[in-house]
Amino acid sequence: MNKKKMTAQQIIKKFDLTEHPEGGFYKETYRSEGIIKNEQLSSNFKGDRNYSTCIYFLLTSEKFSAFHKINQDEIWHFYKGSSLKLHMISSKGDYSFVLIGNNIENNEQPQFVVPAGYWFAAEVIKENSYAFTGCTVAPGFDFNDFVLPKREELIQLFPQHKEIISKLTHS
Repeated sequence: MNKKKMTAQQIIKKFDLTEHPEGGFYKETYRSEGIIKNEQLSSNFKGDRNYSTCIYFLLTSEKFSAFHKINQDEIWHFYKGSSLKLHMISSKGDYSFVLIGNNIENNEQPQFVVPAGYWFAAEVIKENSYAFTGCTVAPGFDFNDFVLPKREELIQLFPQHKEIISKLTHS
């Protein structure tokens, strides 16, 4: 049986994904009913948070995820498509990357945790392709925890990483 590969547009339509401010397309698929009260969270948080949230997230070779950070750990799960390269800069300025995909023989990770407070961005490696992933955040994601810096702001913080920051920021 010759099974035709789904396109990015078909996945976007099938899962009702919308554009994300950092780039790519997403849809929230889970938000726990349980709540963590603000007084039980660190001072990085303003307001209560759900225990956990989860989204579908799709990137294309034309739509990368720009450098941003959140207050929580973020777990990436690979589902379908081409591998992606996840770039990270720690608060100390250390740069690293990981390949997320299902070619585990080639050291790709099907699941990876970005530590809380890291700046991170992602791009699809293969031209004319997409990566369909999921992201789980705990405590649950809230846009109040989301920082999407201007290119120059991030370069001022980490001038040694100007090249990759310039490539993976929107302005």
